[in-house]
Amino acid sequence: MNPIDMAEINPSRGHFHYDTPYPLDAGVGLSHATIDYISDAKKEEPWIREWRHQALDIFLHKPMPQEWSPDVLHELCFDDLHYYLAQGTDVKQSWEEVSPDIQQTFERLGIPEQERKFLAGVEAQFDSEAAYARIQKTLQDQGVIFVSSSEGLAHYPEIFRPYFGSVVPVKDNKFSALNSAVFSGGSFIYVPPHVKVTQPLQAYFRINAENSGQFERTLIIVDEGAEMTYMEGCTAPSFSKAMLHSAVVELIVRPHAKMQYISIQNWSHNVFNLVTKRGVAHENAEIRWIDCNIGSKLTMKYPCIVLKDERAKGEVISIAVAHTGQWQDTGAKMIHLAPHTSSRVLSKSISIGEGNAIYRGLVDVHPRDGHCKNYTQCDALLLNVGSRSHTFPTIRVRGDRHCVQHEASISKISEEQLFYLQQRGLPKAQALSLSVNGFINDLLREFPMEYSVELKRLIELEMEGAVG
Repeated sequence: MNPIDMAEINPSRGHFHYDTPYPLDAGVGLSHATIDYISDAKKEEPWIREWRHQALDIFLHKPMPQEWSPDVLHELCFDDLHYYLAQGTDVKQSWEEVSPDIQQTFERLGIPEQERKFLAGVEAQFDSEAAYARIQKTLQDQGVIFVSSSEGLAHYPEIFRPYFGSVVPVKDNKFSALNSAVFSGGSFIYVPPHVKVTQPLQAYFRINAENSGQFERTLIIVDEGAEMTYMEGCTAPSFSKAMLHSAVVELIVRPHAKMQYISIQNWSHNVFNLVTKRGVAHENAEIRWIDCNIGSKLTMKYPCIVLKDERAKGEVISIAVAHTGQWQDTGAKMIHLAPHTSSRVLSKSISIGEGNAIYRGLVDVHPRDGHCKNYTQCDALLLNVGSRSHTFPTIRVRGDRHCVQHEASISKISEEQLFYLQQRGLPKAQALSLSVNGFINDLLREFPMEYSVELKRLIELEMEGAVG
């Protein structure tokens, strides 16, 4: 494996900012008036307006997480944020129709180029609303739906509404309640029975405005025997004030269907990334979650797979990189509700400088006599003396005839290994790069080729200054 040439990487990629006018602005702060503004702007039906108001009441009454959250969470002030900013609510189906400033942003991020090269469909969200969405006509002809959640709610209520909030209830946690109150944008995807989407569908979420929040809500339904891959990417400019990303993702994978969800988040270091993501796998269904977390001030993300029926399978593959001043509190949850279900969790974290990486996992096996299987492995790599890593696994097993395995390791970069590589002519920075790439390479193979290359570059960028 060749080390990455840092000269080819633009350190500011994703953290740039363009001044953008927002005709639709709910103002700063959160109240019931904010909810009414959002519902009026989106021309929503009375039931969803009431749903939002009830969610806001739940959010206001729920306390902030105490027992399991990093100390930095108290720095987030909800009254200082914009909860709805948009240029308009019409989603364009051609890049030429998108406003120039938004078009310039996504061109610089390379989204149109990715669509042309290898994607079956793209949705691009800018702050609170989707600005662009398109899917290949061949998939449309097969009945595949790929629109924003707002469009799904308005145009496909017979499919959307029965599942909306069914996997992640409003009361699940404080931030799921916040999302339910102010959600806007996100993806709605429906894949009909036995349709196999061979190319990925991708959504890209961009926060652009200072001290603002993004609250997309994604609902994906993969019907019986169908298959698909969904990818999401996220960036934000670097500002001095805090920004908030609080998404909710709900996946329903019907019997004998397969779903792969790939998430690559490269937030700027002022973003609080607090999300709730959960999928339900029915009989003989598979959900595979591939998750990469880079950047942010604080990330709290634990993709959850509920194995509801027999022979359902779940897998979470996770990479997290924590630099100085960052908390990556990530992990996975596997809930076995039926016999003969299996799951696997592979997690790797890298702590740089004084970064804090935390693995927090749950394996919960319910059947009394069910032959359930789980394997969990979490490995951490510390690059500096001040680097920190913590592991908090929770395993609950009921009954007999189950097999649950957990492995964890924490290691430091080997000085002997670096010395050996330097003796072969590599500078110390490249030797460190090669060692880190070796640590994560087996997981990077799980990502599509286009993304694994970019991930290596992003991780290299985070490692700048680690050698000293």
